[in-house]
Amino acid sequence: MTNPDPTMPLKHDLRRLFRSMGFVSRHAALNRGGREAAQLAEIYQQLGLAWEFLALECPHREGWRKTCDGQRACRVCGSIKGAPEQWLLLHREGSKTIGRRAVPTSKRVFATRKQATVVNDTIVFHGAKLNVEVLNPHRSRLFRSRNITIAADRLVSLEEGGVQCRFDSHTVILRMARRKRREAPPFSAFVSELPPKALKRFPVMLEYDRRGGFIGLTIFKPQPFRRRASSR
Repeated sequence: MTNPDPTMPLKHDLRRLFRSMGFVSRHAALNRGGREAAQLAEIYQQLGLAWEFLALECPHREGWRKTCDGQRACRVCGSIKGAPEQWLLLHREGSKTIGRRAVPTSKRVFATRKQATVVNDTIVFHGAKLNVEVLNPHRSRLFRSRNITIAADRLVSLEEGGVQCRFDSHTVILRMARRKRREAPPFSAFVSELPPKALKRFPVMLEYDRRGGFIGLTIFKPQPFRRRASSR
């Protein structure tokens, strides 16, 4: 007994879709113009969108065929090999994977940050904003006067409820609030440099192992002070 081809339902749906697109594209009303032609054009656009989403389900296992213009198209869904995808199809439940881990791709120093960008992508997932930016070495200006070279890096930023956590190759930065425009930059100091009087006001707990090695930290998120309404 042979196992059924798991791609057969997808092939069936694609054949039906292509027949519908062919029928709409050859409809006589398109040559006459008017309201009916506009409606058929809108239907064709919706069918094209359905084609894109069905193509996301195709594993392209049956290889590629050469088109008349020299490109390679999937034998099942017709997707062009190497063309950028504009849509993502994700499962509603379970873990989700988008893209692959990107790293810097060149040691060349680019003239601008835009030219050096390998990936700069953002997703808002259930209210949390995640941004991943991967950069090759590039030139930049320090205080708008002196040219410096920025090393290649991978930057990951997560924002939730006004709190931003930023990762790069060497540091992990956690900010409880965005710095306002024209506001003075914050001070920085190591824990050992701060007096006990100042540390008592910081809601921070350091985590360490039995050998005294640093493991992590816990920050109690400050709650905004609200004055109680006075009763009259």
